[in-house]
Amino acid sequence: MSFNNRISQTLHDEHGATVALMERLEQLLARGRRAGPPDKADSNVARLLSDLPTSLETEVDRHFTFEENHLFNYLEAVGDTGICEHLTSEHQVMRPLGTRVAALARAAAIGGFTPESWEEFTRLGQELGDLMLAHVQKEEMALLPVIEDNMDPETEARLYQEYVENV
Repeated sequence: MSFNNRISQTLHDEHGATVALMERLEQLLARGRRAGPPDKADSNVARLLSDLPTSLETEVDRHFTFEENHLFNYLEAVGDTGICEHLTSEHQVMRPLGTRVAALARAAAIGGFTPESWEEFTRLGQELGDLMLAHVQKEEMALLPVIEDNMDPETEARLYQEYVENV
């Protein structure tokens, strides 16, 4: 999908990266359900355990914060509050899950998984993945088209600049 609005396109691209990360997590969890905790020395496992904290603590949180502090304020000003409240409530559920999954991944990258940490990682990783994929789908179907169809060029330029400057 391609958007004319740079904010919509940037968020869409970030959604694609998040979906790919959640799919990698799901693949690891599925293998682990059959074979037990993964070996942190495996290059694919090591890469995922490194990517999860970076993505969840930096990129996803930045994305959520931008939406809440800028996009949702814009949408509320033009009278579209329902989607903003719903997506914000989902962010509030996913943030602590992401923080914990990131911490578990970081610890496992260093010392591997214990049976207890693997059980927690599996449970929370599955919950986060399910929530994140549903959330991305809602934003793709509801949020991005509203931005695409309603945001004036001046607001787009201002908000896009705000987003790229806070990288």
